[in-house]
Amino acid sequence: MSFVLDSDTICAIATPPGKSGIGVVRVSGPLSRQIAERILGFNPTPRHAHYCSFNDKSNTAIDQGIALFFSAPHSFTGEDILELQGHGGYFVLDSLLKNILAHGARMARPGEFTERAFLNGKLDLAQAEAIADLIESSSAQAARSAIRTLQGEFSRLVRELSESIVSLRVYIEAAIDFADEEIDFLTEGNTLAKLSAIQRSMEDIFSKAKQGALLQEGMSVVIAGKPNAGKSSLLNALAEKDAAIVTDIAGTTRDTLREHLNIDGMPLHVTDTAGLRESVDPVEQEGIRRALEAIDKADRILLVVDSRNDSLNTSRLKEYLHQMGPFFREKSMDMARITIIRNKIDLQEQTPRLVLETIAGDQQLVNIHLSAKKGQGISLLRDHLKQCMGYQSSEEGSFTARRRHLEALEATRQHLQNAWQQLSIGMAPELVAEDLRQAHTSLGEITGEFTVDDLLGRIFSSFCIGK
Repeated sequence: MSFVLDSDTICAIATPPGKSGIGVVRVSGPLSRQIAERILGFNPTPRHAHYCSFNDKSNTAIDQGIALFFSAPHSFTGEDILELQGHGGYFVLDSLLKNILAHGARMARPGEFTERAFLNGKLDLAQAEAIADLIESSSAQAARSAIRTLQGEFSRLVRELSESIVSLRVYIEAAIDFADEEIDFLTEGNTLAKLSAIQRSMEDIFSKAKQGALLQEGMSVVIAGKPNAGKSSLLNALAEKDAAIVTDIAGTTRDTLREHLNIDGMPLHVTDTAGLRESVDPVEQEGIRRALEAIDKADRILLVVDSRNDSLNTSRLKEYLHQMGPFFREKSMDMARITIIRNKIDLQEQTPRLVLETIAGDQQLVNIHLSAKKGQGISLLRDHLKQCMGYQSSEEGSFTARRRHLEALEATRQHLQNAWQQLSIGMAPELVAEDLRQAHTSLGEITGEFTVDDLLGRIFSSFCIGK
């Protein structure tokens, strides 16, 4: 698919199918004014609402409503745009669309209006994606964050970081060009400190983007643990329904079971898994394999243990994980992704509570004492998961992000780290400059400054028609 801007005039119904009070048809391109004159019977005034009839070729009224005309470049796409707001209903909108096509327009591809806005410089790529994110938002906070991205908050931070990288790169390349000068530009200019400041800004953006991605796409949570720990009961408690079969027989759950939940409107994808243990049963082995695959991909792991197992403290956690199979022995587990669920507190008449334990450095491990069967402490777990997803009463500075943005930021992060390592050991400045160039290129993929056509094809093809 080529993304060279063409001169076709495109049209589409912009409202969902079905009967409704209002239906909208959009037209964008060089024939928009001509089509407006033929359908309306007059030359519309730009940015003025005209209440009039929409006519066919024989000048018979198809419908009547509001006509809006926007002249280039002062429009959403940067082209001439005609928008006809009539009555909703298949026959009316279809008749209107057929007449527009008869006047020389063609049907728009999914996302082509937004694609043209991007290609005409009305939006950058992050802002364009925010339109789809806003439409698909499943919570008020996700919608508000998408609006901030659409208004350019994410792009502003990316541009500021990009400018800092370019500025440092120019300074280093100047040092290369004036290598014969007596002054060591790299030392005198405190280059390492400047690069460190850029890395701190990078980490701040990366942290916000991770939370933004969770807000928009939802957090993947896996409930894991040994057989009969109460994993399925925990899923039922979170889902507030009997989603999983619960018995006293260890190994009842043989496969992964997924539920899509919302906590205060925030999307959560929860997977219940088979109990983890060494087994010779081929069916149970397959269930455990699928469980470990889900654990590997999860954003958050709820490790369910029996609260009566007092010996399971922080120092023994890795040993406990190792007992659940070779996966945990062969793979280094990211402890920051784990929340310990100390279940069955009702059997000891304990009260629900959340306890923080310090592990490596200043990292803290969350322990939630609850009873999944009785529903005690589930509110603590819900609040904890909201916090993990970035829920906050104050939404200042929040924005939405996508997985591809995180990948671009991670690449940028790695190039900056490579540059810092090269600079700190006094390696050739040419290598440092090259890493900074690659960091700048990776950042440009977010806004579309450096983007290949196949990526654009994937992005805009996911949009709805008429947007």
